[in-house]
Amino acid sequence: MTSQRHNSGGAVSARAASADRDIPVEVLDATRAAVLAVGVRRTTLTDVARRAGVSRMTLYRLVPDVTTLILEVMTREFAALIAESERIVRRRRTGRARAVAATVELVRRLPEAPLFRRVLDVDPELLLPYLTDRLGATQRLAIGHVRRLLADGVADGSIRRADLDVLAVTVLFATTPFVVSARLLDDDQRAAALDELGRMLDSWLAS
Repeated sequence: MTSQRHNSGGAVSARAASADRDIPVEVLDATRAAVLAVGVRRTTLTDVARRAGVSRMTLYRLVPDVTTLILEVMTREFAALIAESERIVRRRRTGRARAVAATVELVRRLPEAPLFRRVLDVDPELLLPYLTDRLGATQRLAIGHVRRLLADGVADGSIRRADLDVLAVTVLFATTPFVVSARLLDDDQRAAALDELGRMLDSWLAS
């Protein structure tokens, strides 16, 4: 969730947020463990260094602050969810079927992801800027992911021709409430709502 506004125009790679860094996986894992243990606001470089078994000076040479580490970890986790969602639906016959199913699967999984749940439990106010003011790295990653799936559907004729950037951003805006408000519903209600989301997206994207 970095503080850049959306710049449309194509896919966003899973490494986009860290293309100019090479942060050891041990440091990223330690950052994740710290956030899960104490939340975002209470995670410090000192804590991360201790968990990773490195010095604070080593971390300062890698990143300017702990926020950068946290954003890297959240983007990494979201990229893994995207990859898993795409893997699950890869045998669907059309691009539209894959786009709809992958989107619904991601919306289903994200509220249960440990980091996202921890943020909602301990630091929910941190999400507000990304709902009202700017798009973060995870949102831009989602837009790139959806755009790629939509492009496949346009190519095979299962999705109507339209501006893919607009369609992808619209999918993000349509699905965000299902993610941030998932805990308002019980399991049966949520499953039914996700079924309806799939029907809505399928009908809207049809050629």
